[in-house]
Amino acid sequence: MAHYYTDERNAQIVLALMKKHGIRRVIASPGTTNICLVASMQQDPWFEMYSAPEERSAAYMACGLAAETGEPVALSCTGATASRNYLPGLTEAYYRKLPVLAITSSRRSERIGHLFDQVTDRTQLPRDAARLSVTLPLVIDHEKEWACVIAANRAMLELRRAGGGPVHINLETDYSRNYETRELPDIRAIFRVYPGDELPDLRANKIAVLVGGHLPWTDSQTEALDAFCARYPAAVLCDHTGNYHGKYRVQANLLGQQKYYDTVIRSADLVIHIGEVLAPAFNVRTEKVWRVSPDGELRDPFHKLRYVFEMAEEDFFSAYAQKAGPAAENPFFEACRREREALMEALPETAERLPFSNAWAAYKTAPRLPEKAELHLGIQNSLRFWNFFETPETVRCFSNTGGFGIDGSLSSLIGASLTHPDRPYFCVLGDLAFFYDMNSLGNRHAGSNLRILLVNNGRGTEFRLSGNPGSLFGDDADRLIAAAGHYGQKSPDLVRHYAQDLGFEYLTASDKESFEAALPRFLKADVSGKPLLFEIFTRSEDEDRALSVLRETLTDEKLMNRHRAGEAVKSLLGEKGVRQVKKLFGGK
Repeated sequence: MAHYYTDERNAQIVLALMKKHGIRRVIASPGTTNICLVASMQQDPWFEMYSAPEERSAAYMACGLAAETGEPVALSCTGATASRNYLPGLTEAYYRKLPVLAITSSRRSERIGHLFDQVTDRTQLPRDAARLSVTLPLVIDHEKEWACVIAANRAMLELRRAGGGPVHINLETDYSRNYETRELPDIRAIFRVYPGDELPDLRANKIAVLVGGHLPWTDSQTEALDAFCARYPAAVLCDHTGNYHGKYRVQANLLGQQKYYDTVIRSADLVIHIGEVLAPAFNVRTEKVWRVSPDGELRDPFHKLRYVFEMAEEDFFSAYAQKAGPAAENPFFEACRREREALMEALPETAERLPFSNAWAAYKTAPRLPEKAELHLGIQNSLRFWNFFETPETVRCFSNTGGFGIDGSLSSLIGASLTHPDRPYFCVLGDLAFFYDMNSLGNRHAGSNLRILLVNNGRGTEFRLSGNPGSLFGDDADRLIAAAGHYGQKSPDLVRHYAQDLGFEYLTASDKESFEAALPRFLKADVSGKPLLFEIFTRSEDEDRALSVLRETLTDEKLMNRHRAGEAVKSLLGEKGVRQVKKLFGGK
């Protein structure tokens, strides 16, 4: 009977990526746990295979072979103490920077510590035995496959990074006896590009430069990105925390959230991802992502990463701009710009239907912020709504999107405000976030340039919005999920007394009229008086309604009818019925 490749998907991923990363030479030691891998390699003439019955010797053989050829060499061993015998050779490889890939096979990691025979713990290696150690679990769903693809790519790239050295992959197995897979799957390989390397060809009709959280741009950084966009069909999709205000900026949050309109930004055929955590849901659909960052790490929130450019963004954009030649037309940016203009034209009419809410406050306040002010946004609801509306170009914006937690917004604001005591520093956050960090307002360094907008709806409103899983429980979500009823239950006096006792000027509003009456005072650019705290009281129902209204600012009749037909089917069949139908027809 002919044998081909194992059907264990994690092993297939390793084999396919070894080929794409050019790791041909393998020294295999005998065993049962690594049969799936070795038997698959053995039947494939692409691999150059050698046998070494003793693992310590195998590792030193790999050192000699790697040093002689200058190319990576892989090792494969079984479970039990076999992998321990690699350590002397891997230590040698570490200090000589030799690219040795040690693949140790094992049973499932869940069995570690439960007295299963031949199951040893390889989760921690000596620091000088491997530059990187990863585990590839058995693939049981799409998420596990993605994790295996990223881990295997990261391991193989690390063999040559920063001078190179040994790397460890722990490959789990279930001892499959199925070797009927005739061809390896086309697994997505990721490659790293360094300064001075030949740049990959950039061929795309619609390039979306997605900017995550980003420190303020220098003039030269902005000029480099603008020069790139002038020569390629590219648009810069960003939110306020991206802090980009160049010629090709598209504030894409509200466009990407449209329910009945299929915006052109979703059709980009290449995404260039810069910055850090990307908070907004632009909903860009693409098959290729390039990541540009000096850290050179594999960051793959889109599950489509192909290249990582370990270089400064300015160097990347300048290099590609020089490679492209003179400026050219940019139809993708023009299409994005026209859509954004259409959205802005329709927005005032939409805003008339907004209830009194964080969203309505953002609509009224964001464009009127003083020049050169700084804006800090609490995560989730405030970050989402305030990113829907433009601020003046000179306003810089930050949010604690690194850890993306509820805590620390006020403290970060106060810390930032110490830098420029002559400028107003604004913060918008909900009641839970405010009370979480309220002690910071008593800090004696808190200055008169603070402007705090507290949106008090008496709960974590995010958990009551229609798209949140907490909304399934209705009012019952308030008990524990949305944590309603704490901190005075929207008391009109609690925050007022606290703020005034700490020397803050206190403003309040419960409707549109009182908000607009107090807004000019809140927006005052003069920072010579007291710090200001503006508390507004809203309802979760209104926050939810506001989001729904804004998501229907632009509509396409065909898309709306198709969506409503789908909702009718869902209503008829129920969620369980819809899942069964999708499964029947091969959907996810």
